[in-house]
Amino acid sequence: MKRIAVLTSGGDCSGMNAAVRAVVRAGLASEVEVIGIQKGFQGLIDRLYEIMSTKSVSNILQRGGTFLQSARCAEMKTEAGLQLASENLKGMGVEGLIVIGGDGSLNGGYAIHRKGIPVIGIPASIDNDIPFTDMSLGVDTALNNIVSAVDNLKDTASSHDRAFVVETMGRNCGYLAVVATIAAGAEYSLIPEEPYDLEKICADLRRRYREGRSNSIIMVAEGAGKAQDIADQIKDRIGFETRVIVLGHYQRGGSPTVFDRLLAARFGQAAVENLLKGNYGKMVGLQASNIILTGLEKIVSSDHREIDPMLALLAKQLSI
Repeated sequence: MKRIAVLTSGGDCSGMNAAVRAVVRAGLASEVEVIGIQKGFQGLIDRLYEIMSTKSVSNILQRGGTFLQSARCAEMKTEAGLQLASENLKGMGVEGLIVIGGDGSLNGGYAIHRKGIPVIGIPASIDNDIPFTDMSLGVDTALNNIVSAVDNLKDTASSHDRAFVVETMGRNCGYLAVVATIAAGAEYSLIPEEPYDLEKICADLRRRYREGRSNSIIMVAEGAGKAQDIADQIKDRIGFETRVIVLGHYQRGGSPTVFDRLLAARFGQAAVENLLKGNYGKMVGLQASNIILTGLEKIVSSDHREIDPMLALLAKQLSI
């Protein structure tokens, strides 16, 4: 291969820029030209790209988000759009594509791969719901953002005898809520993978109050219910003053942690190496401390990554 391309797609997350930097520099080190596709898959449709150099990716390692930008692309869901994207890649002289993003992005990458363009995927999703990788890019930074916010909330919660209901991202996977509960010392984590009994939670809050523990933090993954609805029910049932914090897109931003920077570097280098070796049609992932490859067909046909039940148990045991 003499020319490859890289794009970021879907929801942005910290570590994407670091991954692009690794792809560009690993490619150039292998004497391969790298082009950056702007605005995700929409850039393939509209032919938005630039030839990358080492200078192009200087001073982006520490920045959150993605300097290549991302955008929704309805055309990629059509046969005509997929055909146009593939033809445009060939017209640009691209012989291989690296897609950085979540499950929707990996689906798009696999669809292009089936059109005859070699593709490698890099998992990037703060929900940590992509299967066959222990961690995706952006997860660690998002967790640090959440824990920092909860640490500050605990100060004001203890000053006013309040219960805070904190909503995190996680439509299908409660990883952020559970791990944040453990790391920040919250009292409860409500996640989509497990049913919860709000009446029991209210009874526990009453018991805690009698014991002199008059403030609580309840973490709620967005897929488990609306934080405001849960807060209103708690207030109606036991009369506790409750406040709601929806962390929303705050979780996605910020300078990536050392873990995310290192993971991005390893993913980016491995993606280029395997693309050039002919090991394409796959996603790079992390298993224990090793970089592994899993077929994109297997990725897109599998369910979302399941949360480790031991993490959920640990969160419950440490919150009594």
